[in-house]
Amino acid sequence: MSLARGLAELRAVEDTREFDLTLVTQTPRENFDDESLPFPVVRQPGFWKLFGLVRGASVVHLAGPALSPLVLGLLSRKPVVIEHHGFQAICPTGQMVIESRGEPCPGHFMAGRRAECWNCDPKLGWFGSRKLWLLTFLRRFLCKRVAANIMPTRWLGDQLNLPRSTMIHHGLVQLEPVKNAELLPTGVPLIAFQGRLVTSKGARVLLDAAKILCKQKQEFEVVFIGDGPERTNLEDLAKQPPLLGRVSFTGRLAPAELEAALRKATILVVPSLGGEVFGMVVAENMQRGLPVIASDLGAFVELLGATGRTFRIGSPSALADELTRLLANTAYAAQLAELARNRARNFFLMGNMIGQHVLLYRQHSRLNQMDEKR
Repeated sequence: MSLARGLAELRAVEDTREFDLTLVTQTPRENFDDESLPFPVVRQPGFWKLFGLVRGASVVHLAGPALSPLVLGLLSRKPVVIEHHGFQAICPTGQMVIESRGEPCPGHFMAGRRAECWNCDPKLGWFGSRKLWLLTFLRRFLCKRVAANIMPTRWLGDQLNLPRSTMIHHGLVQLEPVKNAELLPTGVPLIAFQGRLVTSKGARVLLDAAKILCKQKQEFEVVFIGDGPERTNLEDLAKQPPLLGRVSFTGRLAPAELEAALRKATILVVPSLGGEVFGMVVAENMQRGLPVIASDLGAFVELLGATGRTFRIGSPSALADELTRLLANTAYAAQLAELARNRARNFFLMGNMIGQHVLLYRQHSRLNQMDEKR
């Protein structure tokens, strides 16, 4: 959305639009107002409609290696640019998480241990797991033949190891810093989690770390901001001693409600087990000026630099240690928060993201025109 809006608002000579942009998506409209957007939206097109849109494009930009437009773009000899938001080119499920065990995947597919992928997610069944396995080979083959592969982090580029890769950080919508975080009425610090309540986000790791803090007689409360299929199980765990009365769940919040909730937070924890190629929650809360503790996934380490704390993936004891460190040293936590806010303002600029995409589009559309003339 941010990229499409930014491109649609660019102006060339005589105040004409620099890009004639059409967004194509499989997402149903539901209650969204497409007319409020500065570009046309085509939802759930049939084959021939999609083929016509691809044929008429100067550049085909894909959010991930979606097979239909990817194949049509290559067959039409159009410059195809893939912005990778997952691991579909190296992992059948695209998540790099072993769903059956709730553990990060060590990279079985790329290491040649590909039969391990068949048992990653039992819910897929025999046919489903092998179908995704075969499609991973196809996606990787096609990704090697596009004009450019865009990576939001250098770490992801190293993992996917695809030719013609370039790194462009996601840009952030400007957020107001959280100043003088409001303490809870109880006067205790609030540890916040923000994100989807699914296995890969590691919410249970935070609950287990909270149990360790309880044993240490620490004063704190935890709030889970977000919703998802794991919410009921997590709520059941939170109702058991010693967590009873310390943990709350807000569900999904509107933007204004989210900002109000985060103003009360002392620390933000991002305990993801995998599936993260950038970490928008990390970057946005760096910009807000919240101290961030995140699992040591490569993308998070790259984003935070020296401005946050990381802990071993899936380790409640390591997370508890980091929480204890920041809760005991508020001055250090505040220093990290300020460093993180400055880093976010320098590295995750919306203008930079849009400008780098523009240069890439111009380069490849020009090269394509030269090839057609020859």
